[in-house]
Order: sequence, then C-alpha cells, then structure tokens
Amino acid sequence: MKNTAQLALAVQLPDDETFDSFFGETNSVVVEQLQQFIFSLQEQENLPIGFYLFGQTGSGKSHLLHACCAYAEQQGFSSLCLSFSELTQLSVDVLEGLEHIDLVCLDGIQYIADDAQWQQAVFDLYNRVIEQNKRLIITADLPAKDLGIALPDLVSRLNWGYIEQIKPLTDEEKLATIQYRAKQRGVVLSDEVAKYLLNHFSRQMQDLISSLDVLDKASIREQRKITIPFIKEVLSN
Repeated sequence: MKNTAQLALAVQLPDDETFDSFFGETNSVVVEQLQQFIFSLQEQENLPIGFYLFGQTGSGKSHLLHACCAYAEQQGFSSLCLSFSELTQLSVDVLEGLEHIDLVCLDGIQYIADDAQWQQAVFDLYNRVIEQNKRLIITADLPAKDLGIALPDLVSRLNWGYIEQIKPLTDEEKLATIQYRAKQRGVVLSDEVAKYLLNHFSRQMQDLISSLDVLDKASIREQRKITIPFIKEVLSN
C-alpha cells in the first residue's frame, strides 16, 4: 500500500461542511441513507459497498462528501475525500492502496468521461474496495448512463450499489444555510441582509458561501457590520 499521506492533494476537510450544516428537508432522506451506508461498515455481512450520488452543479455534493468523511471519523473509521478535478492532473497510481481506507469519497467522476486510463483505474479500485469490504462514494452531475463513460464495466459498477439524486435546495434552505455559516464565523446575518444576498447575486450555494467569505474578511478588516450598503460596496467591486 502506498502512503496516502504522500499524495500531493488538498485533502483537509472544511470544518463547517458537516451533516449538521446541510439544512432542510429536501434531501433529508439522502442524508439518512448516507449515514446508514457509512454505519454499515460495522456489519460483516456482504452489503453494497458503492454509493453513487448525482445532482446539478451547486446542489451540495461536495458538502455531503465532506460531511460523510467527518461522520465516518466520528464513528471511528478512516476516510479520504478526493476530487477528480485534481486527480486527473496526476498519475492513476494515486489510487493504489486506497482500498485499505474504510471510506473513500471521489468527487466529480464526470471529469474522467473522456479518459480511458482513469476509467479503468477507478474500475480496478472499485473491485479492490469490494474485496476489502470497505465503502466508496462517487459523485457526478448526471446519472451514470448519461456521463458518456466508454467503459461499460465501470458504468455497471456505478449502477450496482446505492443511487441517489440530490435535489436543489429551496430558497428558505439556502437562507438558513447562509445564516448558519455566518453564525459559525461569529457574524449575525439578519433575514433582510441574507435575502438581499440571495436575491441580488449568484444563487448557487458555493457562490453564496464564497461571497460570505469575502464579506466576512472585509468586515473584519474594516471593522464594520455586514449590512446591505456594505454588501453593495464590497461585492460590487
């Protein structure tokens, strides 16, 4: 097994991306299934080892993968979360030995839709994970059959385990998420301010969180509260 600590990848998990910070009822069933899937590592019987999670950009797939790893660590399991957007810049050898980790999360398999070598490497990893009775969660923006992956065996593997679709958050859930993430930074974001941010800038959750980061840093730097005039001043630049 290769020492996964030697991988030149950004694998540190965001502290604020947990199941607790993934708000709303829209995807509550998916969250429960992911938790049960991870908890099944305690079972000795043969259970599906793969979980395929798909949904449109900005629906929270990466957040849920980070949450899965945090949850696995809480249960005493080892975990690793990697993104194909970074992996494809490296050799497929980085996947060697990952089958010894209890939970492996791979984000954005659509990035290897045109790469036969990576498709074979992921298929091989999948089979090694099965042999070790570990768990593998893979995300994408589309159902497996629509990704354009040329390796039929890999498509079959992706469809072999659990399959769930993440639905976009409602505006109310986005507001709750923004205010929760602000509170974690020690910032109180009023309903009026949060709604202004949602209604006047990108509604993608990842963009909203990025905007909040910019506002938080500017607020600390200038010693000012985050108000609507402050948002106009900072984000318009």
